[in-house]
Amino acid sequence: MLKVGITGGIGSGKSVVCRVFATLGIPFFNADLAARQLLETDEELKQQVRSLLGDESYNGALPDRAKIASIVFNDPAKLTALNALVHPATIAYGEKWMSQQQAPYVIKEAAIFFESGSYRSMDIMVGVSAPAELRIQRALHRSAINREEVLNRMAQQMDEDEKMKRCDYVIVNDERQAVIPQVINIHQLLLAKVNA
Repeated sequence: MLKVGITGGIGSGKSVVCRVFATLGIPFFNADLAARQLLETDEELKQQVRSLLGDESYNGALPDRAKIASIVFNDPAKLTALNALVHPATIAYGEKWMSQQQAPYVIKEAAIFFESGSYRSMDIMVGVSAPAELRIQRALHRSAINREEVLNRMAQQMDEDEKMKRCDYVIVNDERQAVIPQVINIHQLLLAKVNA
């Protein structure tokens, strides 16, 4: 089974693209959602995060996402340390999930494939690209964060042009070019690779 990674910066539209692939019968794994779930349910990980960021990083059994973000996005060393805890757990969870799927290929969605090195476990990388200002507006619309926080998060991610250069295929999600035909084209190319 082919493993396909879908990546792009904050607000690029990775989830929209994954939902289009899902309508074609392709299962997808959202690494961000999995990481959130693990931060809520994995007791060992929860203890490690508390040790790193303090007990105030949790409200009882649940992570205080706003508090965690305010700490790590203002302290690069803490962000690196948090990622070193969360990424291995999420990668292991994703590998187990992928091994259980019955499809010609599976998709794993993650913003920081190249930054984390997890792109190495994928067979194909697909980038989702959108202009910076559009990405900012999307992030502001869907999240309870301000423009400065969005820019801060964007600064923590790899440069968009560099990220897209590293991908095998790129989907442009700029609200001018239709996404569905781009996805269908890549889907057909991937099926041809599987059946080759």
